[in-house]
Amino acid sequence: MKLLYGTGNRAKLEPMQRRLAGLGLEIIGLNDMDKEAPQVTENGSTLLENARQKAFAYYNAFGIPVFSCDSGLYFEGVPDDIQPGVHVRTVNGKYLTDDEMLLYYSGLAKKYGNLKSMYRSAISLVLDEEHIYEAMDDSLADGPFLITPVPHSRIQHKGFPLDSLSVDIKTGKYFYDLDEKDQDKTAVKDGFLDFFRSVLNLSAEYQPTATGNFHSAKP
Repeated sequence: MKLLYGTGNRAKLEPMQRRLAGLGLEIIGLNDMDKEAPQVTENGSTLLENARQKAFAYYNAFGIPVFSCDSGLYFEGVPDDIQPGVHVRTVNGKYLTDDEMLLYYSGLAKKYGNLKSMYRSAISLVLDEEHIYEAMDDSLADGPFLITPVPHSRIQHKGFPLDSLSVDIKTGKYFYDLDEKDQDKTAVKDGFLDFFRSVLNLSAEYQPTATGNFHSAKP
């Protein structure tokens, strides 16, 4: 099965391709399409609403099965007004470049100490107008990990600058010092594989899974 992943960010696309390859899924990105993707205003109040907005916009534009994800970043021990949540790149109404993100988040880590952090994620998959599957639960979360004030010396992943500041709590290693397999598992948690396995196992008419984490939703 070929699925369009609603992202033009290679740092997001490539780990997803490697992680889902064993499921018989061919994952392509927005840059693989023969026309420009529409701009999507992500103004949902939750991660799932943002993922859904993107998935339906790309499905309507390209007419092929598509999934989109959205992630929010959360810290322990910082004031609520500092929490990035769904606005990881937008601070005080300003959309940050990669370099500006590094400067801002390393500054927070200097102020508050190493930030114990977690990404929460949501996914919306549109196979066709009648078969839409979504999830937003702890199985998709990434963390906890630390964001430090000192970036790794390695050049950052374009479009994913916070990897340069991210440290694995168990090993004390920067994300960049983990091997590729562990990096992929950090970027794409097992919950995403479970989601796609469940969808692939569903019959034409949706039946609830044993875990109950997945549901069909129509716009």
